Amino acid sequence: MRLILADDSILLREGLVRLLEEEGHEVAAAVGDAEALLAAVAADKPDVAVVDVRMPPTHTDEGLRAALRIRELHPDVGVLVLSQYVEQGYAAELLAGRGEGVGYLLKDRVSEVEEFLEALERVHAGGTAIDPEVVRRLLARTTRADPLARLTERERSVLEHMAQGFANASIAKRLHVSQSAVEKHISSIFDKLELSHSSGYSPRVLAVLRYLGG
Repeated sequence: MRLILADDSILLREGLVRLLEEEGHEVAAAVGDAEALLAAVAADKPDVAVVDVRMPPTHTDEGLRAALRIRELHPDVGVLVLSQYVEQGYAAELLAGRGEGVGYLLKDRVSEVEEFLEALERVHAGGTAIDPEVVRRLLARTTRADPLARLTERERSVLEHMAQGFANASIAKRLHVSQSAVEKHISSIFDKLELSHSSGYSPRVLAVLRYLGG
């Protein structure tokens, strides 16, 4: 996999470069700000860009805006965003419009090497990878008035795994149920959230967006 890294922390950048190269990936560039990131992506055309949400000069949302720009200008480039905190608005904004080849992880997840690499592979393959902690925080925010409150415990668990970017077969394996059972739960989720293909958008993406929107 050919990658570009963008983070203003030199230590994190160097650590990621070492980790990824040890796993056999090629790091085409490792930069410290959004402007350099956009230039590197345009020049090197990576498979995936790994981007910090907050970068110079204001350390607010420069990385996020650069990630959105990459998705607009280079739709074949996957984007895996890293954030220090759970910021569900950023996750929802990344997924809005096109929910393929995108991920949102907390930086702490990088230390869990296998999970980080698995998320990177899912993004590279055109899937999604949303941090489990983001999903848990969003679950805690739901209320009885929220449509998500209509879901059973098992349906919420299935939706949680959908939001993290797992395919039906992987969800079945993780929950120790059959794939057909997962498909039935997903159908029920779509019904309860009143989602259908008639909107022109994938019900799966819409369900995750509803979930991330809290």
